[in-house]
Amino acid sequence: MLTLTDNAVQVIRDLTAQTPGGEETGIRIASQADQTGSLVLSIADAPASTDQVIEVEGARVFLDPVAADALETKALDANVDAQGSPSFRVEEQPGV
Repeated sequence: MLTLTDNAVQVIRDLTAQTPGGEETGIRIASQADQTGSLVLSIADAPASTDQVIEVEGARVFLDPVAADALETKALDANVDAQGSPSFRVEEQPGV
């Protein structure tokens, strides 16, 4: 299952706290139908019915089935640049 680094947890919590919505708000990683092997990340009010939900210390990530398979052995990391813009990257999980 996709894991989240401490940085990713903090960035996701910060992003979703700034977004109107309820406690269900999180980020969603989904496949793009028109671009095989491409994933898109967005803020979502709630998971889709087929999404896998990962929750770590209040940070919620929703993965569509294709993304869940593609990211099974990955870790999501994040940083915020000097202008306050977040960026995410996918890495191999340690020891996998």
